[in-house]
Amino acid sequence: MARGKKIYEGKAKILFEGPEPGTIVQYFKDDATAFNAEKQSVIDGKGVLNNRLSEYFMVGLNQIGVPTHFLKRLNMREQLVRSCEIIPLEVIVRNYAAGSMSKRLGIEEGTQLPRPIVEYCYKDDSLGDPLVSEEHIAAFGWASQQDMDDILGLALRVNDYLSGVMYGVGIKLIDFKIEIGRIYEGDFQRLVVADEISPDSCRLWDIESGQKLDKDVFRRDLGNLTDAYAEVARRLGVLPKGTGPKPTLVN
Repeated sequence: MARGKKIYEGKAKILFEGPEPGTIVQYFKDDATAFNAEKQSVIDGKGVLNNRLSEYFMVGLNQIGVPTHFLKRLNMREQLVRSCEIIPLEVIVRNYAAGSMSKRLGIEEGTQLPRPIVEYCYKDDSLGDPLVSEEHIAAFGWASQQDMDDILGLALRVNDYLSGVMYGVGIKLIDFKIEIGRIYEGDFQRLVVADEISPDSCRLWDIESGQKLDKDVFRRDLGNLTDAYAEVARRLGVLPKGTGPKPTLVN
C-alpha cells in the first residue's frame, strides 16, 4: 500500500496519511530511547516486534468491546489506524511499584499495590511529561469530567485484559501506559485506545524468575532488547516457537 504524506515523526513511530479519509498509516521504527531521549540506539527488529505485538493486543481489546484506533496490520512494520485527536495525556496504570513511583514514594520495586493506581502525565517531551492531577486536567481543559470517567473506565478494562493475557503466559504486568484519542462520528465523540501497546509501553516481568521483558532491558543495560521482546511474542504465539529474534524485515 502506497504511503501518503508524512504527518509526524516521533521517537518510535512515523505517521503517514492513510489511503482513505480518516485513516493513518503507522510505521514502527527500530529506534529505542530512554530518559526523555537522553539515551538512544537503533535495535534491529524492534519495530517489527512492536507492530506485531501491538496488533495482537489491539485486536484482543476490540474483541472484548474496548474500542481502539486499530484497523489492520499492513505489513511487518506498518498498520492502518483511524485518525483521532489525541488527548495530551499519558494514562499510566500501576499494579506493582516500579520506576518513577518507587523513586518518588520510596517503595521497593516489585511491591504489589493495594489496588491498581491510575496516574496521568501531561504529554510534553520538553517538560519531561510531568505528572499531573485531575485538577490540572480540568483547569486547563485537556479533558472534561465525562472524558476522565470514560478514560478511567477504559484504562482499568485494558488492565484487566492485559493482566489476564500476560498471567496466562507466565508474565507479571507491573505497569503500562496508554494514550486515548477522540473520534468524532457526526455530532458524537467516542474515546478509543490509541498509539500502541507493546513492551515499549509496559513493564513485564517473568513470574518465576523476575526477568525483565520490556524496555527496562535497554534503560538499565540488562541484555538484548530484541531477545526480550521476541520472548514475549513467542509466549503469546505471535512468533512461532523456535523462531529467531529477528524475523524477516519488510518495510
